[in-house]
Amino acid sequence: MTARLSLHRLLLMALLCCLVTLAMTVRLAGPAQAVSYTSIEGSGSTWSQVILQQWIADVSSSGMQITYNGSGSSQGRKDFANGVTDFGISEIPYQGVDPVSGQADSSSRPYAYLPIVAGGTAFTYHVEVGGKLVKTLRLSGETIAKIFTNKITNWNDAAITADNNGHALPSLPIHPVVRSDGSGTTAQFTRYLATMYPSIWGPFNGGKAVLTSQFPRQGAQVAASGSDQVMNTISSAAGNGTIGYVEYSYPVNAHYPVVKVENKAGYFVEPTQYNVAVALTKAKINQDKSSKDYLTQILDGVYSHPDPRAYPLSSYSYMIIPTGASDQRMTTSKRQTLADFLTYSICAGQSKAGPYGYSPLPLNLVQAGFSQINKLKKADSAVDLTNHDVTKCDNPTFVKGNLQANHLADIAPKPASCDKAGAGPCGTETGTNTPSTEGGKGGGGGGASNTPGGTTPGGTAGGGAGNTPGGVDPVTGLPTDTGGTGTTTGGGDVVANPVELSAQRTGDDKVFSGVAVLELLAIILLPGLYVAIARRRREVSR
Repeated sequence: MTARLSLHRLLLMALLCCLVTLAMTVRLAGPAQAVSYTSIEGSGSTWSQVILQQWIADVSSSGMQITYNGSGSSQGRKDFANGVTDFGISEIPYQGVDPVSGQADSSSRPYAYLPIVAGGTAFTYHVEVGGKLVKTLRLSGETIAKIFTNKITNWNDAAITADNNGHALPSLPIHPVVRSDGSGTTAQFTRYLATMYPSIWGPFNGGKAVLTSQFPRQGAQVAASGSDQVMNTISSAAGNGTIGYVEYSYPVNAHYPVVKVENKAGYFVEPTQYNVAVALTKAKINQDKSSKDYLTQILDGVYSHPDPRAYPLSSYSYMIIPTGASDQRMTTSKRQTLADFLTYSICAGQSKAGPYGYSPLPLNLVQAGFSQINKLKKADSAVDLTNHDVTKCDNPTFVKGNLQANHLADIAPKPASCDKAGAGPCGTETGTNTPSTEGGKGGGGGGASNTPGGTTPGGTAGGGAGNTPGGVDPVTGLPTDTGGTGTTTGGGDVVANPVELSAQRTGDDKVFSGVAVLELLAIILLPGLYVAIARRRREVSR
């Protein structure tokens, strides 16, 4: 009996030591700011889906659990309006009523638009010559408009030949691939068509020169649901002759070519993060707080930007967040999860935008983003927004000491002379996320190679077109005596530091280290005590 009591005292003393250690640790740490996260879910844009899934993976180690369904922007807006999700993502704001389909598109649920990522709507294609994929195609905006309105139906059309400086493609029917679902990508593209080529787009669109989320499929056009299915349709073995519109990240990550689109300055460029950053310096932001489109983009100046580096179809995507204090889906922990996820996304998360085929948000949109995040706290004062401000935001477009500058736009390289209308084509492959710049004759030096998860400026860009073996035209595959010049690219490293989330603040690690000490002592002491007690019991039973 005495032995049993001694063991019990020993066990109690061990546990008391653990508790004292924990108490001292917590006291040293000071008042901890406990943060509780709750799983949140959203739906919408496939245009933004690639980078969003990366951000979701990034923050999971901090305890944030986020699910996202890339169902298309129209469905995302509908899900949010119906209270099915905690957030939505869309390339365009609520339209009230879609001007073409007549479908209702509005929300009585209080909300705000928060800029989430920038990028370019790209045109990826599948054209083979002699069994090899053409990777150097150039098209003007007018030619693109005519292709997607069935006015140009064959790849050997004179307009396509002219865009490529006389290099004609073989006779091959064109099959435009369009979205079958309600799509923000469709809305972005058709807004460009309605603004720049109303006389071409209007008659095809039922006499209405307006944007629509529902593409009016006609003729030889092929419909596919979601950007991934558009990409899969074009890149399939049966895709020869197709062309479609997707966010640039899709062909970049599929290692598939994109069209170089002619800009206002007469240069053919692709939507690298640099060319998008330049173009978006002409974007205007709706500052009318009474407008249903408050803080959304006005892109007319982007489409016609005179800078030779600008990519015409550059734009932003938005997260739709709930701002009502009585929102039935929201709790303090949900709002905290949303606030911390958004802070990571518009700050440190933007450093991954370029490598994945997007472009980081500039300062003015990040500032707008923080003003919208603040509405989560206005709805619930318990939401902790410590360190949630632009001065602590590491974003690759910011320049230290001059937050008004757009770093990416400042360092964006000039396009190569062979990318100008009437010259070239350059003959360099597209879809590599590498901007074409002037290089030495016959080949290029350091280009910015790209892989998801990191960018490696100064990599090898590869040689210029020149005359390929046997005098074969790099565009058409036909005999030729002419060739393009080589290209290179430049630009500095795009680096961002981590953003401190609520669950990572000073003092939290001390509290958790105290818990770790308690667990360690328990692991060391309790098994031995258990064995000793069991042994004593066996001895007593004998």
